[in-house]
Amino acid sequence: MNNSKSSSALSTPRFCNTGTFMRMPRMNDVDNPDFVIFGIPFDTASSYRSGARFGPSGIRSISAMMKPNNVIMGVNILEELKGADYGDVNVTPGYILPTYDAIERELQPIVDAGIIPIGLGGDHSVTLAEMRAVAKKYGPLSMVHFDSHADINDEVFGQKYNHGTPFRRSIEEGIVDPSRSIQIGMRGSLYDPNEHRIAEDELGYRLIPAHKVFDMGFDAVVKEIKDRVGNHPVFLTFDIDFVDPAYAPGTGTPEVGGFTSRETLSLLRALKDLNFVAFDVVEVAPAYDHGEITSYMAANICFEYISMLALKKKERTL
Repeated sequence: MNNSKSSSALSTPRFCNTGTFMRMPRMNDVDNPDFVIFGIPFDTASSYRSGARFGPSGIRSISAMMKPNNVIMGVNILEELKGADYGDVNVTPGYILPTYDAIERELQPIVDAGIIPIGLGGDHSVTLAEMRAVAKKYGPLSMVHFDSHADINDEVFGQKYNHGTPFRRSIEEGIVDPSRSIQIGMRGSLYDPNEHRIAEDELGYRLIPAHKVFDMGFDAVVKEIKDRVGNHPVFLTFDIDFVDPAYAPGTGTPEVGGFTSRETLSLLRALKDLNFVAFDVVEVAPAYDHGEITSYMAANICFEYISMLALKKKERTL
């Protein structure tokens, strides 16, 4: 077994997975990586179906299917970048505040070293702690948020910290600049009929619900994202329920009327010019998956994100 570099699908079978993303080496095997994969197996803040604590292991397992060449982007991610898998944050099941402390504590040295963190959730509550660590280095962040829910509640079941509250808390804590942030893909029934208006008029986000995305067309949506964010440091957070449950059924709070896998990947690739400093994909619940298609979708989303980083580095060296 070769621990010094990523396994090749042509030298060892892909089902011989060592438990890391795309069979990448562990972080302690790589000097000065460009990016680090880390899992946050926490789902106690879910409001309906739990199970996202198994998301990191599910994504890692099926990610062995991924090969390093992104033909559309024209990059080999493992030739352009050095990547490693950190493993999982030591969460405290059932206790969100100690888990937040652990996420921030373990992520901070990675961010401070200039390494781009790529998180595998976990429910969406974990993103708040990730953002705290990233904002300590870069200041208030631009957020590009793909989701079927805005996650801007003040409280859920009387609790301030839940997977439905992180993007209100992030404004209150000054770690996200809403005037440079955008939420895309919201849909489904709501507790408060004014939720989308609240996101824009009261909190200052730009929110484009799913039906308006389809009305506007993807090119117009991409332009609006780029205009909103500019060259500001971007945290891209992706809830897998942005994707229609026909394509990604393994999630805690699915919403119909969403986006196909092809549409999703096309939207992501169009954002390759943004100034990304962090990324996560959350809410994958393998127990509700079929044929690992949700975990595989999440793995491909991560691959596209890494490919964008690789393309940026390739273009800088030309």
